[in-house]
Amino acid sequence: MKRKIYEKLLEWKENSNGKTALLIDGARRVGKSYIVEKFAQENYKSYIIIDFNKVSNDVKDLFQYYLNDMDNLFLYLSNYFNVTLHPHESLIVFDEVQLYPRARSAIKYLVEDGRYDYIETGSLMSIKKNVKDILIPSEEQHIEMHPMDFEEFLWAVGNDTLMDLIKKCYEEKKPLGQAMHRKAMDYFRQYMIVGGMPQAVQEYVDTKDFKKVDQIKRNILNLYRQDIGKYAQEYSLKVESIFDEIPAQLQKHEKKFKLASISKEARFRDYEDAMFWLKDAMIINPCYNSTEPSIGLKLNTDFMTLKCYMADTGLLISHSFDENGIVTEEIYKKILFDKLEFNEGMLMENMVAQMLVASGHKLYFYSNSSREDASSRMKIDFLIAKSKISNRHNISPIEVKSGKNYTLTSLRKFIKKYNEQLYIPYVLHTGDFKEEEGIIYLPLYMTSLL
Repeated sequence: MKRKIYEKLLEWKENSNGKTALLIDGARRVGKSYIVEKFAQENYKSYIIIDFNKVSNDVKDLFQYYLNDMDNLFLYLSNYFNVTLHPHESLIVFDEVQLYPRARSAIKYLVEDGRYDYIETGSLMSIKKNVKDILIPSEEQHIEMHPMDFEEFLWAVGNDTLMDLIKKCYEEKKPLGQAMHRKAMDYFRQYMIVGGMPQAVQEYVDTKDFKKVDQIKRNILNLYRQDIGKYAQEYSLKVESIFDEIPAQLQKHEKKFKLASISKEARFRDYEDAMFWLKDAMIINPCYNSTEPSIGLKLNTDFMTLKCYMADTGLLISHSFDENGIVTEEIYKKILFDKLEFNEGMLMENMVAQMLVASGHKLYFYSNSSREDASSRMKIDFLIAKSKISNRHNISPIEVKSGKNYTLTSLRKFIKKYNEQLYIPYVLHTGDFKEEEGIIYLPLYMTSLL
């Protein structure tokens, strides 16, 4: 599977010149190990992959006893893995490094030694258990790996040209036209249903069988549940409670996550660590309420008021329709042809969140439920800041619309009230590109270009 992160790996290799290690953080089954091994095969004379999920204690002990004797450390590694290491031409990969934090701490000395290049992969890199009693190396360059984006999905299904047309139309502010728009939306719905987990995408490419794709996604969800039970420790029940509640919360009109749905006595401070665990595992994409849509969205964030999106919309579908164990082919086809009578806005909004995160955005929304001032009462799905901040006109409000008939009451209130802060207001919808009354209407498949 062709992945954009590969270009970042090449860039790191060229610019780092052995002076930093690369840490790739991502959810389980997002494709970290695959892309790193492919990169190693194509760009190094030799490589060693140390998988801390299954490696023996003999190898782990090397990082305990031989950091002061690098010659013997590399001699043992070379013999244990039966790989000849070549100075400046070999790569050593620490896979699932969070399972052995001591090896991550050793990166400082390995990079300082300068003989080889190093890549670390893992998840849950920030939770207390995985950083306790270790020195986080400043020699780490950190990048995140997300599920496959829409363009990567198009590549996987054999379409290498459609995204070029979409980009061209976005830049020139013109519609694709009826035939191409319909084709792009068909692909977009396939992407929404299958999701961006590489194993599920590969199954879809090979079989076009939604039932088999659904089974793979369920296996991933079960893996997440096992991880919660194994690694979330004392707050595993709270993590699982939040995880199970996500589909129900997203089906609500405002989609804000209400802990009271889990327990009437639930308080945010009691669930804060559990929410952070899911965020750090990159299973969810939290979206926080920005109380004042101005230059610094983060500065005005209410971290206790949030929406909780799944990091992959394909997984959300399998997570939502789980009464009978498998989402039937019929349900998938109804979603594909827009015939399923349920709150599809949940899926579309989750898809937009996923695409914004993959494009590098932090997620913020705006919600004001004022009872005194009707002009202030509004709900905006997402807020993004323009790339170059100026004194005024920095914030773009985004409304996501899944149907053909909709109103823009909140968006028009926002435009009027926050005119000084306003940049470009967007509506992401199922229709083609258009611009009316200062609002840009983008087809959903253009989200990643914002």
